[in-house]
Amino acid sequence: MAHHAREAEVIDTGSLKRRWITYVIGIYILTMGISLAIRAGIGISPQSSLTRTMTLVYKPLSQGTYNFILELFMLLLTYLVARKDFRLKSFASLIPAFVLATCLDLNLMLTRSIVFQAYFEKFSLLVFADALLAFGLFLMIRANLVLMPIDMFVNTLFRRTGLKWGDIKTSFDCTLLVISAAIGFALLGGPKFIREGTFMNAILVGQYIKLYFFLFHRIKTAIASHYRRSLEHRPY
Repeated sequence: MAHHAREAEVIDTGSLKRRWITYVIGIYILTMGISLAIRAGIGISPQSSLTRTMTLVYKPLSQGTYNFILELFMLLLTYLVARKDFRLKSFASLIPAFVLATCLDLNLMLTRSIVFQAYFEKFSLLVFADALLAFGLFLMIRANLVLMPIDMFVNTLFRRTGLKWGDIKTSFDCTLLVISAAIGFALLGGPKFIREGTFMNAILVGQYIKLYFFLFHRIKTAIASHYRRSLEHRPY
């Protein structure tokens, strides 16, 4: 799951059980962040804007269901791009995708009573929501387990094209944003859920993750330093 050297520094190489617990907690926190961002009402991430828009197009299906459908479609695209390099174990990515979809619907239900009128309150909620979303991603990176189909698709394009991973991810997010806006114009009278918060999400989540990496490194260094001092002062 680590895409860069700095991500490799936080990877947990401990027990598989602990890593799975970390991964599932990360998914839950991430979906809570998504839910609160939706409740803020001033724009959400490209992926969330597409699946949220679809809940207005065909209301019987939940956003979690649409999210799972999107992940399933991304797995199909991964197969089409990877071809011979595609492995049956890639279907395991649907397990965390299902957990994410379930947690998303649960958290949307738990946060449905949150309604703010003042813009400052909405803005503050979105800032907090993006912090949660980023922390969930950080925990999932640390667990270093199964990639979600969307991330798997981006990684496959990265290996096939040789382009920079960040450029591919940005292009992918922009594509989802364009699709969301197009559906909004065609069926809903205009784009929905695409506002200033959408662009805030693109900036804040990345900065929050950088902050978590920095804090993790500082805490890890402080603990190691304290441990060395303890050994130096231990009586023999």
